[in-house]
Amino acid sequence: MKDTYMARRRHLLADKKENTAVVIFSGMAPMKSQDEAYPFSVDRNFFYLTGIERENMILIMRKDYQGNYSESLFIEPYDEVLAKWVGGRMRADEATAISGVETIADVGEFPDRINGMVEYSRGLGKLTFFLDLWRYHKDQADTPAHALAKLLQSKYPAVAIEDINGDMAAMRAVKDEKEIAYMRKAQEHTRVAIEEMMRYAAPGMNERELEGAFDFALMKQGVRDHAFHSIFAGGKRATTLHYGENNQIVNDGEMFLIDLGSAYNNYCADISRTFPVNGKFTDRQKELYNTVLEAQKIVIAAAKPGLTTRQLNQMVVDYYESRLDDLGLRKDGKTVRDYYYHGVSHQLGLDTHDICTERERTLKPGMVITVEPGLYVEEECIGIRIENDVLITADGCEDLSVAIPRTVEEIEAIMAK
Repeated sequence: MKDTYMARRRHLLADKKENTAVVIFSGMAPMKSQDEAYPFSVDRNFFYLTGIERENMILIMRKDYQGNYSESLFIEPYDEVLAKWVGGRMRADEATAISGVETIADVGEFPDRINGMVEYSRGLGKLTFFLDLWRYHKDQADTPAHALAKLLQSKYPAVAIEDINGDMAAMRAVKDEKEIAYMRKAQEHTRVAIEEMMRYAAPGMNERELEGAFDFALMKQGVRDHAFHSIFAGGKRATTLHYGENNQIVNDGEMFLIDLGSAYNNYCADISRTFPVNGKFTDRQKELYNTVLEAQKIVIAAAKPGLTTRQLNQMVVDYYESRLDDLGLRKDGKTVRDYYYHGVSHQLGLDTHDICTERERTLKPGMVITVEPGLYVEEECIGIRIENDVLITADGCEDLSVAIPRTVEEIEAIMAK
C-alpha cells in the first residue's frame, strides 16, 4: 500500500500551481473528563494519504516555485517512559515504511517549518496553502486546519488559503481494488453478526441487549471498529430515522429496525434490515416490507454510470406513488413524502457518509453507494428500511450485500434456527 499512498499524494498536487503547500492533520482525541479522552479516530483524509492511524501527526506536501515536489511528516518523538504506560509512539522508520514519506520531523518543529516556508517564498510569488476547511455545521469547533488558517491570516495576510476538501472528495469517490476488498471484508463481518443477532432475538428483549449480541458477534471475529453508532429501534421508534437511545423493550408482534455496520481498515459497511422480533411476519408487515424490498430491487437493477443519486431516489418515489392506494396509505391528504422522508443513496467509503461536495452526484465506475429505501407508517408503529451497499461497475452495479438475509423467507428461515 505504500506505493498507493505515495501515488495519491503526487496526484493531489499534480494540478496545483507552483509555490503551493497542502497541509493535512491526523487529529487528536478530544478530552472527555479530567485525564480521560474519547477514543481517537484518525482524520480520514490523512489516513487516505498516509495509511497511518496515529494522533498529532501533520503531513506537508509542497510544490516549490520551480515545480519541485517534496513532502514531510511531522510526528511525536518516541518516549521510552511513556511507552511503559500507554505503549510506544510510532518511530520515524515505521512511519516511512507505512506511508513512504522519507522526511520525518518532530511535530514540535512544525510552526518553524511553516514560518520558514513563508519567509522563503518572499519575492517568489504568492504562497498558497491548501487546508481541509470543511465544516459539517456552522457551530462545529475549529479543527487544527481552521486554527492554522486563522494564524496564517493574522500573521501573514498576503498568503493565500484555499480548501482542499473538494479535491479529496473527488479522489476518494472512486475506489481502487484494495479499497473494495476492504469493503467486502466489512460486509462479511457485518453479515455474520447480523445473522447471529437475528437468531438470538426474541420478544421482550431490550434493544440494548440485541445491540450487545451484534457487538459480541463482531468482537468474536476480531472486529474493533463500527462504521457508526448503531441504530436498534423497535416498534414506533423505527420511524425516527436516527434513533440512537437503543434502550427500550421490543414487544411481541413488533417490527425491529437495525442500521449498523462493521469497519475494516476504516472502510465502512452500512446495512439496514427490518424484521419481526418474534421471527414471523404478519400479512400487513409482509405487505409493507415487500413494497420497500421491491423499491430497492428497482434501484439496484437500474443503478449504472451516468445516472445521478437524485434520479435513483425518484424511482423510489414513483414506485411508492403507484402503491399508496393499494397499501391504504393515501388518506387525509397524505403523500409519499409523509411516509418516506430521506434520500435513497449516499456515498460510502472511509466515512459512512463519504465526503461529497456535489448536491447531485453522477455515478461513475468504482463508486460505492448505499441503496436504502424506507417506509415509515407512524400510525401503525412500523418503520421499515432495507439498505444494501452497491459497487458501480462499467455497465451497472454489483450488490456487495447480496449475501445478507433480506427477503421475508430468508429472514424467517434464519430466525427459526
